[in-house]
Amino acid sequence: MSIGIFEAAMLICFAASWPFNLRRAYKARTNVGTSIAFMSIVLVGYLCGIANKIVNDDISYVFAFYLLDLALVSTGVLIYLRNRKLDRQADRTI
Repeated sequence: MSIGIFEAAMLICFAASWPFNLRRAYKARTNVGTSIAFMSIVLVGYLCGIANKIVNDDISYVFAFYLLDLALVSTGVLIYLRNRKLDRQADRTI
């Protein structure tokens, strides 16, 4: 049981940091300083964590935190795609 608590705490800490990053990226309207490779690796990590929970039949409240983190990072990818489009539009107008 304590392992689940520590795992949940880790995921909550990760989830707490993403909204700040998402807000900054959305307001910046550019991909300068953003790494899609980093976000992709984090997404794969969360997907592996989710797969581990499913394969080991260890679905508990912690699973919800994996889904939350996955949703936050996926939102980051969507903002990245939006900002890439804005960057391309800005390059064309110069």
